[in-house]
Formats: sequence, structure tokens, C-alpha cells
Amino acid sequence: MTSNLTLSSLPLFPLGTVLFPQGILPLQIFEVRYLDMISRCHRAGAPFGVVSLSSGNEVIQAGQPQETFHLTGTLATILELDAPQAGLLRIRCQGAQRFRIESSERLPHGLWIANVVRVDDDQSVGIPQDLQTSADALRRLIQNLERDDAEQARLLPLPHRFDDCGWVANRWCELLPLPLKLKQKLMELESPLVRLELVSDFLARAGVAGD
Repeated sequence: MTSNLTLSSLPLFPLGTVLFPQGILPLQIFEVRYLDMISRCHRAGAPFGVVSLSSGNEVIQAGQPQETFHLTGTLATILELDAPQAGLLRIRCQGAQRFRIESSERLPHGLWIANVVRVDDDQSVGIPQDLQTSADALRRLIQNLERDDAEQARLLPLPHRFDDCGWVANRWCELLPLPLKLKQKLMELESPLVRLELVSDFLARAGVAGD
């Protein structure tokens, strides 16, 4: 189900990754088509859209087919921006609301823009008892990262919500080496409970969490 809120001419950033709501994503920007777009979004405090590539590459290369991407993506807001040298931007952005593309257009310089409709946020759903081991395993993993790998720990959003199905499922989706196509399908699911159930099945098979 989608809300009535729409965005017109939303700039898109097709990437070989899936951005989940609340997820933290660091990016290095050097292509001309994105340098101006990111600068404008930063100055205006406006979001851009992250969409997962279904074919093609993140960087335009001569002779390659035009990139294509999935129609459901996530709004990204810029948290930090640094310009260490001319022609290079480093940003940290955070996933916000999901959206669905209604129409898109590729501009002459290669930037994609789209008219989108926002997808409703996950409902807050508590962790059922039979999935508690997945939340507990995530808590232990994050505690270990905070102790041993501060940079990786910075990629996990605060506040930690170990009592919420959607938050726990989304963080596992970011951390696990799942195929890109599967991550996209999990992100698109309307039910955070179903998303966590599927992730928990994977964790149980991998011996990460289970009864």
C-alpha cells in the first residue's frame, strides 16, 4: 500500500547495492553527473533516490548498455559531506522512506530523474518469541563491532531497536552476504514480520541463530 505523497523529478543514484530504511551508506562521488546533483541536494537539504541496478554498471563506460534498475528504491538524506579534492565528494547518507517509480527519464548528461510515489513505512511490530534469537544474535554482533571495529559499527544506525522486527531484519539484510536480487525482494516486502522470518531462516541454516 502506498501513501498519496509524491515526489517529482527526484534525482536517482543507481547502485550495486540495496539501501534499507534507516541504513547508513558511505559513497565516493566522482562522476560529473552526480557531483552537481549531490552538491545541490546537500545545499537544499533535499533527498535523492537510491535504486538497485538490475543490469549495467554504476560508472558509465564507453560502449556499455544503458543501465537499468529496479522500480522500488529508498530516499537517501545526506548526513555528512566532505570534498577532499577537486572532483571528489565523500558522503555518508541514511535511508529514509521507500518509494516506487511511476516514470523516469535519463537526461542528456546521464543523470536519471523520476516521478515517484512514497511507500508506507514498516509498521512497528514487536519481536515474537520464536524470532528472539535473531534479535539477540544481532545485539551480540553489534556489541562486538563496537568493541573491535568502530568504523563498521558507525554504519549501524542509532538508536538500536532490537525490539522491532523491521529494524532487526533490515540490519541483518545489510550485514549478511545475500544476493543483490534477494536483498531487493526483502526490502520491497510490506510485512516486516515476514522479512524477519525469512532472514531468521537464513540465519538458522547458517548456524548464526537458532533454537
